[in-house]
Amino acid sequence: MQLRVFIPAVAAVMVGGCAVGPDYQRPAVQIPQSFRGPQPIPASADSSIGDAKWFDVFKDAELQRLIRAALERNYDLRNAFANVEAARANLGITRSNQYPSVAADGAINFNRLSRDGSLPLPQSFVPHQNRNWGQASLNLLSFEADIWGRLRRATESARAQLLQTEENRKAVVTTLVSDVATGYFSLRELDYELEISQRTLTTREESLKLIQSRQGGGIATLLDLRQGEQLVYTAAETIPTIEQQIEQTENRISLLLGNNPASIRRGASFLDQQFPPEVPSGLPSALLERRPDIRAAEQSLIAANANIGVAKAAYFPQISISGFLGGQSTQLATLFNGPHSAWSFVPQVTQPIFTAGRLKNSVKLAEAQQQGALIQYEKTIQTAFSEVSDALIAHQRTHESRIQQESLVTALRDRTRLAYVRYQGGVDTQLNALDADRDLFQAELSLSQIRLNELLSVIQLYKALGGGWQQ
Repeated sequence: MQLRVFIPAVAAVMVGGCAVGPDYQRPAVQIPQSFRGPQPIPASADSSIGDAKWFDVFKDAELQRLIRAALERNYDLRNAFANVEAARANLGITRSNQYPSVAADGAINFNRLSRDGSLPLPQSFVPHQNRNWGQASLNLLSFEADIWGRLRRATESARAQLLQTEENRKAVVTTLVSDVATGYFSLRELDYELEISQRTLTTREESLKLIQSRQGGGIATLLDLRQGEQLVYTAAETIPTIEQQIEQTENRISLLLGNNPASIRRGASFLDQQFPPEVPSGLPSALLERRPDIRAAEQSLIAANANIGVAKAAYFPQISISGFLGGQSTQLATLFNGPHSAWSFVPQVTQPIFTAGRLKNSVKLAEAQQQGALIQYEKTIQTAFSEVSDALIAHQRTHESRIQQESLVTALRDRTRLAYVRYQGGVDTQLNALDADRDLFQAELSLSQIRLNELLSVIQLYKALGGGWQQ
């Protein structure tokens, strides 16, 4: 028998063998008919904002530039790519165990025998003192015939781990896109708050000049002057605080981009940021195929399921084969001639008899890990449905709150205008005008926050639906 004959034979036995352990089947999970929201949300199979690419959702050109930069240089994403490459290499190593490993071997020995040594040999017995010895062979290293599927199950597990790391990479992309968009809109909202504070400060400084003028004429009191100064200082105090938040937000965005702390270029103004008028959620069942974290959890379950087969295969005999095919000769010229050929074929069977419960507990451990992966898979799905529902509720409620706050700001602006007109006309006290001004300032800042929350709710919904990783 030669090496080229028995290797295909063994491979045929290996491929035709069975694989012990359970085959993976996707668990049945309870999927709601529709996502829970403030009002019944019709399930539409036609579209979902989660299927949209991130550059179709975020229209601001500067925000798109920031996201592209983050996708190129972000540290977490680069680390996720490295994890994928490591898992791919691990799959290659594991899969290689299914195939024979052949190595070439060669050696030449040069010896000279002494006729006058401690054990002298007769001259007739040693016609030549020089002895040369050559050997060359192809060695079949220890190769396991995978009759019970242990190596195939190990490869199945490694392949699932590779797919899991790939889905984790997509989850990092989804989170990164969401974080950059959140940071950018928060930055633009802070810019708008700064505009409100600076505008309010200018208005209050003009009012203070009016009070100072009226006090000089004996119309306003010292109390009126102090109240006017209070409003000026209050508006002025908010500006450094907002500027601090702006600079720190820029630093957070720079870190997401993989850059040193630096200023961030702006695009459209805060009030000009727009999202699609409708944010369809799509079918709940599609969430299982779209969200990377759900798919990663399923791949983890597949890997754990395959590891049960690896553990169970240890009960069965392990058949390994080794050997070599080559030539041995004292003359290098005749090393590969027929009479000097040499080969060996060494099949070996190992059957565990007593392991003190190691094999049984290895199976129990693999089954427990599979159950843990199943529980985590189910929890990931329920968490996804909850996050989508929270985002839908936040979007609807903040939209309603924004409409009411806009009406409040409109009323307060008119109230402030009328109060100052009445104060300047001498038919009302300054206190009413100052109260109206203070209420308007707080209402405008609150409206800015509510508008930001409405924008962020769309980002949260987009992320919860599994959007953002699509290329």
